[in-house]
Amino acid sequence: NIAMAAQMTNAHRRFLQVLMSHGIMEGSEARKLHRRCCEIHTVYYAHDKLDDFISTINSHLQPLFMQIRKGMSEDDGRAHYALVNLAETEITKMASDYTENELELFRKTMDLIISSENGFASSTDILNLADQLKTKKMKKKEVEQVLKVFVEDKWLSERNGEYTLHTRCIIEMEQYILNNYQDVARKCNMCHSLAIQSQVCESCGTVMHLPCVRKYFRAQTEPRCPQCNDFWSCDIP
Repeated sequence: NIAMAAQMTNAHRRFLQVLMSHGIMEGSEARKLHRRCCEIHTVYYAHDKLDDFISTINSHLQPLFMQIRKGMSEDDGRAHYALVNLAETEITKMASDYTENELELFRKTMDLIISSENGFASSTDILNLADQLKTKKMKKKEVEQVLKVFVEDKWLSERNGEYTLHTRCIIEMEQYILNNYQDVARKCNMCHSLAIQSQVCESCGTVMHLPCVRKYFRAQTEPRCPQCNDFWSCDIP
């Protein structure tokens, strides 16, 4: 209930403004920002109260169909915070920033990434999409340019010529992906959120995020699946 929600102070407003300008923020950055906002506006600060602080902002964002969500980087398992628009279920948020054929390229790239074994699509495969676009064909040079922009805008991440979804994209589009890729989208058995970069148990199909795999098997000499107890045959990252 909005009436019951804690008051929004200028510290909350400043935090929200900075997060909006960044789009996404790593956990340690968000904690620093929390402290800075409270100090500037002389608002009560406790280092372990960031999630409560964000809950207050979220209760006031609710009528606007916005929410600050916490997610995890699939590369290193670190927490991130992103501002999500709940009213825009499609990729409508991107529609104002990109042309139709750029959006189509993004969707097709997303298809490749989500249906891949390891959560990556090679630049070669993405460049081959250039002449498959229905809206308007692109030259390979153009595709390279657009990919660069998607990386700069934090929708994609690139590593050694391979592309995956950026943490921001996963946090913002998790629901969209789960709804639209029901056959192929997988959830992590450990943290129950969408898993793009993941490993799968060969025996029972249990899915785990790479950071969750690292954490879960850290102390085990012989890794076994948490579900079926069979030997985990993938290489532990």
